[in-house]
Amino acid sequence: MILSGEEIRKHQGDLIKIEPWSSDRLNPNSYNLTLHEELAVYTDETLDMARKPTLETFRIPEEGYLLQPGRLYLGRTVEYTETHGFVPMLEGRSSIGRLGMFVHVTAGFGDVGFCGYWTLEISTIHPIRIYAGVEICQVFYHTIQGSYSPYKSGKYQNNKGLQPSLLYRELSPQEPQAEK
Repeated sequence: MILSGEEIRKHQGDLIKIEPWSSDRLNPNSYNLTLHEELAVYTDETLDMARKPTLETFRIPEEGYLLQPGRLYLGRTVEYTETHGFVPMLEGRSSIGRLGMFVHVTAGFGDVGFCGYWTLEISTIHPIRIYAGVEICQVFYHTIQGSYSPYKSGKYQNNKGLQPSLLYRELSPQEPQAEK
């Protein structure tokens, strides 16, 4: 089952933490999250799953930033979230989708116990100007049935912001694992 907005509010600050919280972003069964000003793009001509990717990070200027089709942009939410006892899920808002913009490629599914910022895998069908602070996506919560172990991976748990793929850590154990 999906939690209602009132259930999200009821658990806010306890089993669900969204910081900063604003009641006007609460929907009937989700909560809108906003886009941070930092974006990143991969600079490697070819991405190799077994190698640490190279990123260029930059800030979205006040006048906005023009996204180009065929390019993957990594962004993140302004909000830090923690989810205990529920499964968090992330989806784009319909107003964003109707502009031909996607906020994730495949990573909309969170794990029970996830604590951190959501990294967004942004792509677009045609050029679109985006702005920091826009309500870009929504988080919603499923109940979980049965016993479970909360998410504890050192890969993405307790992240401090935007994160590139860390898949290379699984494929190339000789690579140092100190970056956070």
